[in-house]
Amino acid sequence: MTTGIGTLRVAAVLLVGSLGLSACATKEYVDQRIDEVNTHITAVEAKADAANQKADAAMGAAQAAQSTATQDSQRIDQLSTQMNSYQQQPAPRPRTPRG
Repeated sequence: MTTGIGTLRVAAVLLVGSLGLSACATKEYVDQRIDEVNTHITAVEAKADAANQKADAAMGAAQAAQSTATQDSQRIDQLSTQMNSYQQQPAPRPRTPRG
């Protein structure tokens, strides 16, 4: 009976040892996972950079539109002032025909 218990102990130790070893990650496995994560990070950074470039372009377009709107508003103010001055001038006397 001692032989059976000894064999059982050896089998249990081998089983526990093999389970413990299978749970360890190999260097290649870790490197592969790190490469996958780095690839994903690079892709996300590229998308973020593209979004930033689009946002910068949109900001530039918005600033240009604001500048144009400001210039247009100033020109309208000038024209309004001219129209007001024309409207405040006395009406010309009607001409009477000669003859």
